[in-house]
Amino acid sequence: MANNTTELYCPSIDDFRNQVYSIAYSIIIVFGLLGNGFALIVLIRTFSESSAFHVYMLNLAVADLLCVCTLPFRVLYYVQKGHWTLGDFLCRISSYALYVNLYCSIFFMMAMSITRFLAIVFPVQNLRLATERRARVVCVAIWIFICSTSSPFLLSGQHTDLKTNKTKCFEPPDESGSLNKLLMLNYFSLVVGFIIPFLVILVCYIGILRTLLTNSNAMEKQQNTRTKAIRMIVVVMLAFLVCFVPYHVQRTLHLHFKKKGTSCDEIFMQKSVVITLCLAASNSCFDPMLYFFSGENFRRRLSTFRKTSQNSLNMKRNRALPPAGHRLQRAEQENGIIRSKLGQD
Repeated sequence: MANNTTELYCPSIDDFRNQVYSIAYSIIIVFGLLGNGFALIVLIRTFSESSAFHVYMLNLAVADLLCVCTLPFRVLYYVQKGHWTLGDFLCRISSYALYVNLYCSIFFMMAMSITRFLAIVFPVQNLRLATERRARVVCVAIWIFICSTSSPFLLSGQHTDLKTNKTKCFEPPDESGSLNKLLMLNYFSLVVGFIIPFLVILVCYIGILRTLLTNSNAMEKQQNTRTKAIRMIVVVMLAFLVCFVPYHVQRTLHLHFKKKGTSCDEIFMQKSVVITLCLAASNSCFDPMLYFFSGENFRRRLSTFRKTSQNSLNMKRNRALPPAGHRLQRAEQENGIIRSKLGQD
């Protein structure tokens, strides 16, 4: 009887969840759109300088933008106090896009780490293995694998909560069968989508650091490669420790708590899941840091993009000038030359 009373008066986390999700997703939308949108423009405009690393960065930016574009639907849902009004199709797509982005980000980071590993540890073989064509094939394989293995998220759409009579989305129905399916899907994504890529990335970084330490007296020409590699290690490990590790650990614990039954102890677990899911979605904001700090010549691409934009702007201005304006401009230039000569005399 005491247990029933405890369960009856357990506080709801609906207000906490609605506030945190709506605020966090709104911030992610702003920074994700600005950062990845700008990076995508630079990467596309400088595609003539393409490389394997460039191809992975381009695909990572596309994955982030696709995810960020579905986050406004989640914001609207939580602003409306957990009531879905956009139909079953958008509910399924919004759930699906978040997980596709999450695991595409992990796999593209793994591919970028392997590319950097080959460039530093096996520079001769890298010329043959890390080609732009191979990178495109790898990207297509990643998209197909992640989109197909994430397809179970398309199977769960909107449903009606019998207690509140609200249309729900992003929340699994309280059924034992669906919970067992979620547990199986969780363990598959935990092992294949997180643990294996994370171990591959760790092995690559250990190999990179070992090579950099043994060749500490390398030529100054190799300092740029060393700096980019260290920056990449820091950014990727930071993204994993902040975004991916807490989410996967907490999601697994929460599903086990949920299977044991509802209790007030689960309230804290549910709140922590809200926080860690926001952190997982924030990986869209970490990726632009990866482009800028460790991207292959990304800052040089940025300067090239600025020069190209400035040149095109100057050409448009010159075309807009009437003939009289051109004559006036030439006259001012000639007067300036005459004045400089008189000053020298």
